[in-house]
Amino acid sequence: MQLNIDDHDNPIMDIVPRYQTTIDDKLLELTQGDITQEHTDAIVNAANSSLLGGGGVDGAIHRAAGPGLLAETRQLGGCETGDAKISGGYRLPAKHVIHTVGPVYQPNSPAVAQALASAYRRSLEVASDHHLTSIAFPAISTGVYGYPVDEAAEIALNTVIAYLASGKGTITQVRFVLFTEEAYDVFVETLKTIGSDPDESKPA
Repeated sequence: MQLNIDDHDNPIMDIVPRYQTTIDDKLLELTQGDITQEHTDAIVNAANSSLLGGGGVDGAIHRAAGPGLLAETRQLGGCETGDAKISGGYRLPAKHVIHTVGPVYQPNSPAVAQALASAYRRSLEVASDHHLTSIAFPAISTGVYGYPVDEAAEIALNTVIAYLASGKGTITQVRFVLFTEEAYDVFVETLKTIGSDPDESKPA
């Protein structure tokens, strides 16, 4: 696995910080922003098991997509924790929404950690099953489900890196879109810890 860090902290562009890594010629990006504005093939919705909308990212995606999204998700029959299902994007810039259900946090629970990893992995698998090449994730389960951002970031990044390095599927670009600067900073530091030599970081 080849992992090279490219730190995009250009002071002229610091309104939207971005940090990126290449993994076997596939791009992994971290950015702060609004996931509903992403133009990737799919965005991932941190949904509840009903797939009928809710608060946080889930509510924001449903509001931005319009009523067609709810009409379609009503037909999907819900979703188990750790699994994922796909719908159209409707009024979103992204053509598809992949709905995944993360776990409610429980400290020191291997099953909960495995369920969070599964939510990311199944989202990537569903995207590849539909021949998509780019996908944007929020920080799944870190809202009302209470997953600490530092623990969630480690699971999320390790799962995505392992998937990209495996050579499976069609995904060539993964972007994490973090809503707050604090979450963005945690993901950047976690990514550095996972795979970077400090000497590899360089300004854009």
